[in-house]
Amino acid sequence: MEAAHATWHRLGALLVNRGLLNIAQVKQAFEEQQLTGRRLGEIAVGRGWVTSADLAKALADQFGLEYVDLAQVEPDHDAAALLEKELAFRYQALPVRFLGDGLLLVTVADPTAAEQTEQLRRALGHDVRLAVSEPEQLERAIRNLHQPGSQPVPGKTPVPAPLPAPASAAAPAAPARGEVLTPAVALVNRALEQAISEGASDVHFEPQEDALVVRARFDGVTRLVTRIPKEMQPAVVSRLKQMARLDLSERRAPQDGRASLSVGGQALDLRIAALPTMHGEQVVLRVLHRAARSPDLAALGMTPAVRELFEHAVRQPHGALIVCGPTGSGRTTTLYTTLHLLNDPGRVLTTIEDPVEYEIPGVSQVEVAAKAGLTFAGGLRTILRSDPDVVLVGEISCEDTARGAMHAGMTGHLVLAALHAHDAAGGIARLADLGVEPGLLATSVNCVVAQRLARRLCADCREPYWPSDEQLGHLGLLAHKGRVFFQRAKGCERCGGTGYRGRVAIFEAMLVTPELRRLLGASADELRAAAVRGGMTTLRQEGVRLCLEGVSSLEEIERITGERLS
Repeated sequence: MEAAHATWHRLGALLVNRGLLNIAQVKQAFEEQQLTGRRLGEIAVGRGWVTSADLAKALADQFGLEYVDLAQVEPDHDAAALLEKELAFRYQALPVRFLGDGLLLVTVADPTAAEQTEQLRRALGHDVRLAVSEPEQLERAIRNLHQPGSQPVPGKTPVPAPLPAPASAAAPAAPARGEVLTPAVALVNRALEQAISEGASDVHFEPQEDALVVRARFDGVTRLVTRIPKEMQPAVVSRLKQMARLDLSERRAPQDGRASLSVGGQALDLRIAALPTMHGEQVVLRVLHRAARSPDLAALGMTPAVRELFEHAVRQPHGALIVCGPTGSGRTTTLYTTLHLLNDPGRVLTTIEDPVEYEIPGVSQVEVAAKAGLTFAGGLRTILRSDPDVVLVGEISCEDTARGAMHAGMTGHLVLAALHAHDAAGGIARLADLGVEPGLLATSVNCVVAQRLARRLCADCREPYWPSDEQLGHLGLLAHKGRVFFQRAKGCERCGGTGYRGRVAIFEAMLVTPELRRLLGASADELRAAAVRGGMTTLRQEGVRLCLEGVSSLEEIERITGERLS
């Protein structure tokens, strides 16, 4: 209390020196203060001796702070939006502008509250420099900024920015019960709502030198969603890490976790990974839909011929079915659909995955935990002692896992496994590179399937064209000149200007016949040639079929297969 009195004694002297009060008025104000407990400045304004503006300027001088006349200065909407309405009124404070280096100028009515700066720093997630404003102006500015329909400052990007919604916008993802809808929470929710409602499979929050850029992967290709002001980056990244229950204080090591939310009535799981970069932590969210996979191979896009070979392999009581392709080629969807086909009370199904992406009732699913000593190879050995009928191996990437999976296929288990390889023949070569002997391959592998996901041309804007003779010759279609045309991407509002909307899978299925078994150990080219002689349709041929049907474009098939078509 004595410190407060000393402060106001200094204020009285300052007001006298400014010619705003005389000694008699100060003495009278102090006497009233002793009786009522009101502050000197409040008494002086109440008696009409000084204006609120006079008092605010005097306080600013007293503490060496900037005076902000809110009748003349428009607060930066990006900065002002950082402090919730309730806290703004509680602290009688308003963020005015960013000062650089993470510093925020916040104007207050009363700079004498010693604990106020620290409280504001915690609430805003920024270091704070105080300024002083007239209380009535401050209260009016807070009300105006937080009233419905308030507009941002011209030329400024509001925070949180209302992102453009698609025609079929999803219902907003509501914050969890008890959660405060802070600007960071609102920003994250809106970015995710927009991306997920448009069909994003991944959402990337990428720190750059001047902004936090949000990009999302649509149909396998990323595009910009929004840019978040750099000043909001710490709060947004903290919110994303909080969703996955990651360590907020750890900023120098990678972390990953999971979260759940609902968007437009859809229950979704998110895999969230945080990675330090030179401009801050990058956070990537993988969107996993909980809806059960339908046990329908035709729905995956398999042709009748491929489906027949695939089902033949799945009906075998033992052996390995290998699904090949790069990351993002749809291997997990194919394997999970196969699990659904096999899932009945008469079978024991067990998986080992990194991580478990979708939960399937009736299937025992094991997640790799390398830090705890649970690896693919070690987990697989333990699983095989548990007498399963079907085992799914989420990734074959080392010799121990490869040999363990092939041994399991040879000893009476049906093994489903994912493998990184360019095509079906390359899958066999990859297993050989991992140390699996030709004899073990010959007795364990039933079928190798390679797949890709091709973007579908937008049906609203695709345009037909006649290919050149050179193109037809390269595709082996010169004899069909004048009867063959293709479609190409154009771009419209419905497809976001990309020319594509949705994806379709293409497959090549290599059944390991007696002839191929004799060739195991040969090069991938020899195996591929033998499989084609046996009737295998290649990824390239499947891609060209999609182009002839007007489903996709030659440029897209080139992109996903790496083979020249145009």
